[in-house]
Amino acid sequence: MKRESFKSRLGFILVSAGCAIGIGNVWRFPYVVGENGGGLFVILYLVFLIAMGLPVLTMELAVGRASRKSAVLGYKALEKPGSKWHLHGWAAIFGCYMLMMYYTTVSGWMTTYFYKFLTGEFQAGMDAEAAGAVFSNLLADPLQMSFWMILTVILGFFVCSRGLQNGLEKITKVMMIALLAIMVVLAIVILAVHSFTLSGAGEGVRFYLIPNMETVREVGIGNVVSAAMNQAFFTLSLGVAAMEIFGSYMGKECTLAGESINILILDTFVALMAGLIIIPACFAFNVEPGAGPGLVFITLPNVFNQMAGGRLWGALFFLFMSFAALSTVIAVFENILSFAMDLWGWKRNKAVLFNIVLLIILSMPAILGFGPWSGIQILGEGTNIMDLEDFIISNNILPLGSVIFVIFCASKNGWGWDNFIKEANTGKGIKFPT
Repeated sequence: MKRESFKSRLGFILVSAGCAIGIGNVWRFPYVVGENGGGLFVILYLVFLIAMGLPVLTMELAVGRASRKSAVLGYKALEKPGSKWHLHGWAAIFGCYMLMMYYTTVSGWMTTYFYKFLTGEFQAGMDAEAAGAVFSNLLADPLQMSFWMILTVILGFFVCSRGLQNGLEKITKVMMIALLAIMVVLAIVILAVHSFTLSGAGEGVRFYLIPNMETVREVGIGNVVSAAMNQAFFTLSLGVAAMEIFGSYMGKECTLAGESINILILDTFVALMAGLIIIPACFAFNVEPGAGPGLVFITLPNVFNQMAGGRLWGALFFLFMSFAALSTVIAVFENILSFAMDLWGWKRNKAVLFNIVLLIILSMPAILGFGPWSGIQILGEGTNIMDLEDFIISNNILPLGSVIFVIFCASKNGWGWDNFIKEANTGKGIKFPT
């Protein structure tokens, strides 16, 4: 079977950036900044993106482009006979499923909030307590969360069912251009300006941008460093071959370091803008910035409710946050589908139907963890199943998987440094330093 390929370079950049840009930027990043003391975390996050994220991203793309296959067969095509590097390919696919087990639920939250703003559930003047109650009621309703999760799964696989160029590339290009446009408008023209004029917003900006050892000391410097590194891997979707698959669809015209830098810039821009919107607003509305996963659903409605036309801007914001989440969902879904098609020779539609059912089933524990299964608190009191799934992915599978990609590309017992450098530096653009 002939390997599919991207129609254009812009399509590759936007699809790959779309895989990276998602709830890790607009949902996870702001509250992790809040939990880890602000400015120093942001600086460490940027350092890890450049020092670790960029090389690993380049290596994943190189493995994909050189092999022209998905994770397991990609390793098999490049590894030495008799070696077992391809076992990580299986772990990577497991990681993709694990990530989607709760990512689809959070994506559903984004879509739910778009609907709630559109229908006027958030009224002007609503305070933080009332906005928090809307989110609490959502978490207490498994049927409502299940509906939006199932809708996310079906929409994601429907796009993938149309193929790489006509589905994933065409739809993601539209979503990403719209996402970036609305982020600029909301962040620079409206939300950032509005947040800066609120009482207390300046303190939030200082918390966000200026390192403060007092805030860090409460968390522990080791925890801050670990969290910044994990966020760098999470936001780029590294370690589970989610980027490797797009390398397998690439041409040889451009170097991989240059393309990785483009992806990194887009991803980092969205994350920093999301923090600039949300963190100052937290201080202005007296909301704890380390409030956890519900932060964006409690703080932002307050900002919109204080604005002229807040209902419209709120609806637009969560529409495009839904686009951000869905762009990652369909990118990871493509990896899952490619795995089934490459390894078992399945037709795309068969792989789609099988995985729709499987992902809906696998996503249910995260939803039930807020209700009937809330007593399952493996990580300690106050945690839930979603916290456990996020811990397994963010603290273990992503960083460890990234280490394996590095060793495979750099070690003579793996693919080998010379082979990696040759592949990474093929084409025009920035070369990967030897």
